Amino acid sequence: MLPDSPDVEEVVAGEDGVLQGIKERSLIIDMSTISPVVARELAHKAREGGASMLDAPVSGGDVGAKDGTLSIMVGGSEGDFERARPLFEAMGKTITHVGEAGAGQVVKACNQIVVALTIEAVSEALVLGSKAGVEPSKILDVLSGGLAGNKVMEVKRDKFLSHSFDPGFRVELHRKDLGIALTAGREYGVALPVTAIVDQMLEALKAKGRGDRDHSAILTFIEDLAQHEIG
Repeated sequence: MLPDSPDVEEVVAGEDGVLQGIKERSLIIDMSTISPVVARELAHKAREGGASMLDAPVSGGDVGAKDGTLSIMVGGSEGDFERARPLFEAMGKTITHVGEAGAGQVVKACNQIVVALTIEAVSEALVLGSKAGVEPSKILDVLSGGLAGNKVMEVKRDKFLSHSFDPGFRVELHRKDLGIALTAGREYGVALPVTAIVDQMLEALKAKGRGDRDHSAILTFIEDLAQHEIG
């Protein structure tokens, strides 16, 4: 997956890019995470060349990729989505056509907001509970059984408890994705105040030299503020 929009633009529409030699009725599928605006522009350029393009970012992390259980959110025409479905079914479990070109990237931005804010919320809960004397594993057990239960506590449980933050999905990449979400918020006139705060937490972690750690290392930012390491 390509790390940012300029790289995707260059590969698809740049000099000697994919569109330079593409055949009519070819289908381009971009499964990276980029700006919805860029996704729409590239789809338009593909159509001008007689081809089609889908934006199909994924969620599910390294575990979902290995297990073939990714959630794939696809923007583009219904017909092109059906053409690509067999490929998506080989990689994912939840495969959803979410709208026209760019819609996949919009939904991915929404996904990354929820994941980042959930990691931050779980981190606050763990640090508060631990500093007050409660075993972190017990906190996760209890929260997982009620309304607060979420996939983050299931997938990232071992990283939280062991403080082993080998990526996974890196802090610096999630920071890039929240940047995309915040830009989309400005474009559509949607305030994303808590997203902006967590974005700054990720920026601070990167400045501390933790940008290459798993995004669950947001826990360490909250620990630093409390001067307390859980467990």
